[in-house]
Amino acid sequence: MQRDAAFEALVRQRVAAWPVRADPTSGLRHAAVAMVLTDEGHGGELPGLPRHAQWSACAALIVTRRAAAMRAHAGQFALPGGRLEAGETPEQAALRELHEEVGLVLPPEALLGRLDDYVSRSGFVITPVLMWGGTAQGMQPNPDEVASIHRIPLTELLREDAPILTDEGGPHPTLRMPVGEGWIAAPTAALLYQFREVCLLGRDTRVGHFEQPRFAWQ
Repeated sequence: MQRDAAFEALVRQRVAAWPVRADPTSGLRHAAVAMVLTDEGHGGELPGLPRHAQWSACAALIVTRRAAAMRAHAGQFALPGGRLEAGETPEQAALRELHEEVGLVLPPEALLGRLDDYVSRSGFVITPVLMWGGTAQGMQPNPDEVASIHRIPLTELLREDAPILTDEGGPHPTLRMPVGEGWIAAPTAALLYQFREVCLLGRDTRVGHFEQPRFAWQ
């Protein structure tokens, strides 16, 4: 998918019009994640992505793989983000965590808006904050938190086999998003899916009810 001025304007319009569903659940920790759209640049570097996606002109989203030494969710795919500090807004936390995890500094003008909060099985209310990252040059993973950084072409989110829904015995299906030869699990996958539905396809789609695989509950 080509990233141009018209595409940027369309995403801004759809995010601005989206009736965000904030979760008022009390007693849970609040976290924010950065959903960063980037211009052309190095691609996903994941098995199964077409070669042209490694250096392409398509818009992409930044996704990380968490460091193996992390106490929670080690080795899993994630969006840059973390817990809100005292007095922070989700936007401030997302910008701070983006800088801390991948070394990318963006101004407040890069902010686009929010999608729906997602309540994780690990006890967090996660607020996804959308922003433009430009060419996002010079990113470097913080080795304490990030094993690798990946630009996932938006065309991957539009695959015919997305999302992957499975019945794991709960009241709602478990959601995964296929990427290359593998997949990304909820909660990250749920946020990617809602981004696809709302921002790319213009659909009114909620994702808070989708389950996470059991390995992601801790």
